Amino acid sequence: MNEIQNRGGRAIAVTADVADPDAVDVAASRIEAELGPIDVWVNNAMASVFAPISQLTAEEVRRVTEVTYLGAVHGTLAALRRMTRRNRGTIVQVGSTLAYRAIPLQAPYCAAKHALRAFSDSLRVELRHERSRVRVTQVHLPAVNTPQFDWARSKLAGRPRPLPPVFQPELAARAILYAARHAPRELKVGWPVVSTVWLNKFFAGTIDRYLSRAAFTGQEEPTAAPARRPDNLFQSPNWKAAAHGRFDDEAEPRSVALQLRTSLPPAAIAAGIAGFVGVIAILKRLGDSVAP
Repeated sequence: MNEIQNRGGRAIAVTADVADPDAVDVAASRIEAELGPIDVWVNNAMASVFAPISQLTAEEVRRVTEVTYLGAVHGTLAALRRMTRRNRGTIVQVGSTLAYRAIPLQAPYCAAKHALRAFSDSLRVELRHERSRVRVTQVHLPAVNTPQFDWARSKLAGRPRPLPPVFQPELAARAILYAARHAPRELKVGWPVVSTVWLNKFFAGTIDRYLSRAAFTGQEEPTAAPARRPDNLFQSPNWKAAAHGRFDDEAEPRSVALQLRTSLPPAAIAAGIAGFVGVIAILKRLGDSVAP
């Protein structure tokens, strides 16, 4: 907030639990009362639990769902109530690679992101049917170097970490800004997201086998987790955090795939996707032909 004000902008900070729809609506009313009509609404709140499904409790799964999925639903409804009567505005849903391809040890989070993608697809079609000028866009992120891996609840022996490759949060911010301005149907940020989405369409079983080997050690550091580690699942931890997590040494600051996606004309993007899908289809047919 201070950065915005130092650059001559106006900003306020409003605290609310996104799992509470009334609290979200009150926050939206206050924002409009102090800053004017909301033109862009970004749903980005998330909670997660690093644990095998067998170690989860019903309460933990419910809370991740309430924050990560229903929190975005509540935000969307609050934005729609204001945007539809003005017939303008953009809702940005922050998704993930995991909205297309679930991984072990984060089942509730993966399920919430899958649900948000489906909810957003339904809303987009309804708005089109109504000829509304309210836009819905989804930004699917790769692993991002944020503090979430220090304050998410974890039942792992080692400290949780993102499954590589990892990108800096500034990349995510640039992608969200682009989506807010241009409202593509979906913006897949980085080659890891693009390749995972398309490869999963054709080689889901192969990815299952890969993740069963790599996604357990890939999300857990050998360093033991603190014995009493606070988390933010049910309440905010009492510490200050910046945008960056502890993975600056390996996090990539930019993505060639995102630069191409946001600079090439739509026809060139469509041709590239068609070519990529064609290559994958050929590889799959070749694989099927040699399979026993």
